Parts: sequence; C-alpha cells; structure tokens
Amino acid sequence: MINTLTDKKTSNYYYYLLAGLFLFSISILDVVLYSFFKINLTNFLPDILSLFLPLIIGFVGLHLIRIEYSGIKSIDLINKNINTNNFNAFLTLLIIFAIVKATPPSLSWMIFDANISGDSKEACTGTGACWTYVKVWFRRFMYGMYPNDLHWRINTAFILVIGLGFFGFFLKDNLKKYLALYYVIIYPIIAFLVIYYLISGGSFGLVWVETGAWGGLSLTFIVSFFCLIFCFPLGMILALGRRSNLPMIRYISVGYIEFWRGVPLITVLFMSSVMFPMFLPEDFFMDKLVRVIIAITLFEGAYCAEAIRGGLQSLPRGQYDAAKSLGMGYWKMHIFVILPQALKLVIPGICNTFLALVKDTPLIFVVGLAEIAGMLALAKTNPKWLGFAMEGYIFAAIIFWIICYAMSKYSYNLENKYKTER
Repeated sequence: MINTLTDKKTSNYYYYLLAGLFLFSISILDVVLYSFFKINLTNFLPDILSLFLPLIIGFVGLHLIRIEYSGIKSIDLINKNINTNNFNAFLTLLIIFAIVKATPPSLSWMIFDANISGDSKEACTGTGACWTYVKVWFRRFMYGMYPNDLHWRINTAFILVIGLGFFGFFLKDNLKKYLALYYVIIYPIIAFLVIYYLISGGSFGLVWVETGAWGGLSLTFIVSFFCLIFCFPLGMILALGRRSNLPMIRYISVGYIEFWRGVPLITVLFMSSVMFPMFLPEDFFMDKLVRVIIAITLFEGAYCAEAIRGGLQSLPRGQYDAAKSLGMGYWKMHIFVILPQALKLVIPGICNTFLALVKDTPLIFVVGLAEIAGMLALAKTNPKWLGFAMEGYIFAAIIFWIICYAMSKYSYNLENKYKTER
C-alpha cells in the first residue's frame, strides 16, 4: 500500500512532483555522465559523499513524487510498480544505476571493440569480443556435423513442418472441429515422415545421413518439437488417471508421476542411451535420437501432468455435476466441459513446463548428440579457437532467450484470448 501524503503535501503535489522529478533526473544524469563520459558533477565533494550522493538525491526525488493517486497516468504507473515504499525506491535506484554502469563496458566489448572480419583467430586483435569465431562456426552451430552441401534438406524439412503447423489457421469453420485430431495425431505423423525421409535420406535418391551427424540448433528444434507434441497428451492422460475413481489406474498414474519426478533427467538420458538397448532383442535396433526423444517425453510428461491436474482441481464441483445432469458420460464430460476450462487456467504452468523442456535439451550432449550447446562445447576445445568460449555461449544464450521469449509471449496471448471474468 502506497503511503498517503498529508493534506498539505497533496494540495501542493505539483510542486513536489517537479522537485522530485528534477532530483531524480539529476541523479540519473550524474551516473550516466560518469559511466559514459567520465564526467563527475560532484568531484568537488569528498569521494565517499560523491559516490553516494546520486543515490541519496534519487531516493529523495522518488519520495517526493510518491502519492496514492496523482491523476497523472505515467506517475501513477511509476508509483504503483517501482515506488510503492522507501525500500522499493532504494532497490529501483540500485538496479537503474547498475544497468547504467554496466552498459558502457558491455557495449564496448560486444560491439565497438569487437571483431567480425576475417576467418581465423588472428583476425581478433582487439580487446572486444571475437564474433569471427561465431561467424566461422555458424554452420556447425546451426546444423552440427551434417554435410554442408545437404543443408538444404534440413531447411526444406523445417519449412514444410512449419507450413503444416499453420494449416489449421486456413481451415473453414465447419472443419475446425477436427483440429484436435489433426494436431494430436495427423500432424506429428506427417512431421515425423518429413523429417525422417528428408533429413535422414536413404530413400527417393537422397543420400543417407546418420543421426550422429545431426546437431546444432536444428537438432534442438527437432528434439523440442517432438517432445512438446508427445508430452502434452501424455501429461493429460496421467492427470486424468491420477484423479480417476478406479484404484488401479490412480495408483499407476501416481507411481509413474512420482517416479519420473524423483529422478534427474541426466540419469534418464543415460538409461535410455546405455541400459535400454540391453533389454531389446538382438535383431531390434532403435536409433539413439528416438530413444532420447522418448526419454525426455516420459520425463516431462510427469511435470505436465501435475500442471494439468492443478487446473482440474481448481474447477468447482458444480461443473462436474452440471455436466452429469445433462447426461454426459466420463469422456464426453471431460472433452467438452472440464478440460477446456482446466487447460485455460493452467496455460502459464504448461508454458513453464515447455520452457523448461526446451532449456533441458542441451543435456543430450552427454549421450553423444551435439545440439547447439554441444557444438559449442566441441568448438571451444578446437586448438585453432581456444579462448573464445564466452562469445559462443553468449550467442547461444541470445538464441535460447529469443525462443523462450517467443513461447512466453505466445502463452500470454493465449491467456488473453481465452480469459474470462471469474
């Protein structure tokens, strides 16, 4: 709760506002000038006072503009979010000052003093980042060890899969009732066939490329894509099973969820890669990539199940009773009444599970599959490029941030689209 000012201060608020904004601006200006241009407006003061004076001035400025309601939208927004009390005002100033002070050296290292020309380590002669390293290894970061002259096959496969993913947006209204069937069953099958026959090859005159050569960001997308598609329906079935009235189904679902949530993913990947083939018949072969996708799907399905179960439990009992009063059976009730409401409520939780899945994909490097983080680990040990691991990891971090931010924004848009007043 924002502290209400006295009547005297409220009546003269515009004077306080001008004084507060002036002091706050002066504090920011002082830090900016010193950080970017090494100009110290308070160099005539003792060093300790000169250091803390911007913080003190800014704190006083935020205190002066704080009021419960000013009628000025921008000021009310500041007071509501970052200036609710003295402690928040202090933290706000510290964060702003830290960002301002970190900006010049970061820009110098990443942009102004960086190198991107040339094609060898010798081209990086400055004190900034060596983006030449990323440029030279870019194809490996994107495609792994896949043959350079066959990269068009990966690009074509991704374009087809993405295009098929948008197929549902162009269906007529009378056909949209079949969208769930398309995205849950038909689309994954078509996507698998496209990726298998186009990227793997071996048919239709295409050269065979083993999955051990797949890698980079393309492998990250492939693993994430199939795991996301398969873990959601698996989690939905497990969530329904855990709430089932049949003891056997409920105990099996509970045991599955608690087992997979109780083991680390890296252990699951080792089991799928090393021990699982020992239990298969001698004449039966399952590709390592397929085993990894199955392992991650089984693992993440347990977390997805708990997110969905939270939505199922949040619905009032009246929704179940109303559906039953209409003569709906178990499956019809859940498909048309319960699940649409429950899934709408747990969109943030499901998105969080999917984000964790995408960021867990670098762990497949421990079983010999080099996605983008795995390729970075290989590139940084190359004798010709020792000492440039930082640039590679920053590049990967930016890519993962873009992917996760896009998923987060899509989740937020879904929340707004299906939001209802409760």
